[in-house]
Amino acid sequence: MSNLNPRQQAAIQTVNAPLLVLAGAGSGKTRVITHKIVHLITQNLYAASHITAVTFTNKAAREMKTRVGKLLRREQTRGLRLCTFHALGLDIIRREYQHLGRKANFSLFDATDSASLIRELRYKLPEHIGVTGDFFAERISAWKNALLTPEQISIEISTTSESSDSLESQALSLYNEYQRSLRAYNAVDFDDLITLPVQLFSSHPEALEYWRGRIRYLLVDEYQDTNGAQYELVRHLVGIRGQFTVVGDDDQSIYAWRGARPKNLVQLQQDFTNLKVIKLEQNYRSSKRILQLANLLIKNNSHVFEKQLWSDLGLGDPIRVLACRDEQHEAEKIVTEILHHKLTTNNKYTFGDYAILYRSNYQSRPFEKALQELNVPYYLSGGTSFFARTEIKDLMAYLRLLVNPDDDAAFLRIVNIPRRDIGPVTLERLAAYAQERHSSLLEVCNELGLSGRLDEKARWNLGKFAELIETYSRKAETNDPLHTIQELITEIDYFAWLKESSNNANAAKRRIENVTELTEWLARMRTGEYADATLLELIKRLTLFDVLERQTENDKGDRVNLMTLHAAKGLEFSHVFIAGMEEQLLPHRNSIELDTNEAMEEERRLAYVGITRARRTLTFSLAAQRRYAGEMMSCEPSRFLAELEEAELIWIGERSEISKEEKRKRGALHLAELKNVFGDI
Repeated sequence: MSNLNPRQQAAIQTVNAPLLVLAGAGSGKTRVITHKIVHLITQNLYAASHITAVTFTNKAAREMKTRVGKLLRREQTRGLRLCTFHALGLDIIRREYQHLGRKANFSLFDATDSASLIRELRYKLPEHIGVTGDFFAERISAWKNALLTPEQISIEISTTSESSDSLESQALSLYNEYQRSLRAYNAVDFDDLITLPVQLFSSHPEALEYWRGRIRYLLVDEYQDTNGAQYELVRHLVGIRGQFTVVGDDDQSIYAWRGARPKNLVQLQQDFTNLKVIKLEQNYRSSKRILQLANLLIKNNSHVFEKQLWSDLGLGDPIRVLACRDEQHEAEKIVTEILHHKLTTNNKYTFGDYAILYRSNYQSRPFEKALQELNVPYYLSGGTSFFARTEIKDLMAYLRLLVNPDDDAAFLRIVNIPRRDIGPVTLERLAAYAQERHSSLLEVCNELGLSGRLDEKARWNLGKFAELIETYSRKAETNDPLHTIQELITEIDYFAWLKESSNNANAAKRRIENVTELTEWLARMRTGEYADATLLELIKRLTLFDVLERQTENDKGDRVNLMTLHAAKGLEFSHVFIAGMEEQLLPHRNSIELDTNEAMEEERRLAYVGITRARRTLTFSLAAQRRYAGEMMSCEPSRFLAELEEAELIWIGERSEISKEEKRKRGALHLAELKNVFGDI
């Protein structure tokens, strides 16, 4: 541990007390977690099979695995569990499904499946003008993450004397129906992966004792992002022994909209009175100027745990503010600043060293246009997820139905893909019949009772589809899963369907390549960690990948990074531009309208996250006017810039400190160099 600072070493060596590590941005928290795992194993404090480390994304879990793998031999890590919260929850449910009223072949509903089910159930409710299915989906998710059952919500609503047709009562009714439907489909949703284990441990002490025996030391990364349900899951697993290390930073808690509770850091002190707190304040990423600015901004938030980031990496370049006319000028200015910096440093930096960060996704459009016009390559974070592509969701629905014939959502998606002349009227009558029979849609496709509801052709089409699924379901149980999938794709002539349903040949080619990529992914899984996995297990893992990773993880290459401040968390770049430092953008208008201290503090933390992404240079930008809903509106500088007035900010533009002669020289240099690099433009 000679390459660790004293506080990092103390965090690693603290084992016999519950530990909270307050890890500031860039302070080496992942290094602390991985080295602590190594310490626990090599010092024979815990067997690898009794150690579990959880985080929030597959990417972070893989990074932990890679780092631990470089420090330990494979046999030393046998049984070590490094995974996401939700993967851990899935494993618990798979073992304890009977206690939870599920069957072994339960399905995992992703956000699209849940939204589809909620839309279907929504039709039974009175109309509410301006209220969408998304509102109800978010409400149900919030209740689940707060561990509130429909019964508890019902009591709460009854005490407030709300009418039965109130929005809250409507949401409760939908929540009830949604839960009943999940049970009927033998399915769990993403939130259930946390809430069901908590319910299990609250009511089945023998199951809790088993999992406490398996997980004797628990490490939690990004602890500030945990919600109420995740906190309770941790509390159940560690018990009174309190053998755990949680690592987090209350100044980087930016996910309140999905239930994150930074107060969980404080709650630890109340639940574990012998909690030890170690602060990691030395930053290994940013210059002193950048950290001084970050500290200056975040001190305006209230704190239970005070900390001050510091660095010995040198003072660094001054922080700049670009004052622009409008969003087009802002985009052009930032892109030319990137080119100017890259060229005047003799291409010391690649395009990938630059990042443009913003509060809302729509802000990316002018930047894309400006980058395209100057032929600058860029990577736009938050593009279409691989699993969100139509062809992938089609095949995933086929596979889900093979292993779970009760999955009506999957049935409805692919019953007519490729086209089988099974129309909406047929499906409506089939659904009504299945409801009367308390059966799944697939199960009743061949029942004689349908003869009074559907004509012979419709019954024959449904029967052929059911026969196809039943045939391949049997094959999936006995044959190699990958071979079964490839045979199914050929049987339904899916590639011909993609060619028929695509806009052009190139689109069809891309879609076919996506399907091939899916089968190749499955092949890689079968030769690796999941060599002996059944088709059911492969599908559950793929579905979990889908939910946790909404974008492809292809190599970004040498491209300027465009992303929201939320998406930038956990990343770092040599040169960072934070665009749109204006009231209504950062802080966002929704937070301003809420007019609460909590909402404004989260916006400030979001700006803090953006600042601390920068290693060498940091530049803010703002516009005098910006287009909203087709109308040009005047803008005010962000209050956060006012909070940074003590800092040495260099304004360029309206409050420019650059002379006209310097601007002229810059312009001439840009033109000459751009011609050299890109030709005449």
